[in-house]
Amino acid sequence: MQMSFYFSDTVVLLFDFWSVHTPTGMALSVLVILLLSMLYEAIKMGKATLLRRALQALPRSLSQDPLAEPEEGGTGTSTAQGRWFRYHVGQTLFHVVQVVLGYMVMLAVMSYNAWIFLGAIVGSTLGYFLVYPLLGRG
Repeated sequence: MQMSFYFSDTVVLLFDFWSVHTPTGMALSVLVILLLSMLYEAIKMGKATLLRRALQALPRSLSQDPLAEPEEGGTGTSTAQGRWFRYHVGQTLFHVVQVVLGYMVMLAVMSYNAWIFLGAIVGSTLGYFLVYPLLGRG
């Protein structure tokens, strides 16, 4: 296995069945890695959006909750905690997908194929450029 970056149209990526032997196969593989890198950035943005919504779902002052007398039939705190829990579960799922994608892209880059490396870098750059302006809107 080559241990320095090289330009070639032959490489095995992640799995034995993802064996590339042609320039067309390399172009498609670079496109897949580029899209995975973009998806990684989009998931990072999704996690940040869910975190902001989870923080907004919390009561304004948690220290005042035990002092407040419970209203009859009132479930304001429990609904806020339930909403916060749902956001937390969503963030956890986003995190798992982000970690899996990150490791997949990292392992693809560790093939030391320069085309795959450039696909990962360009995908990460494009993903950040396209997705992060949306963070302020959500």
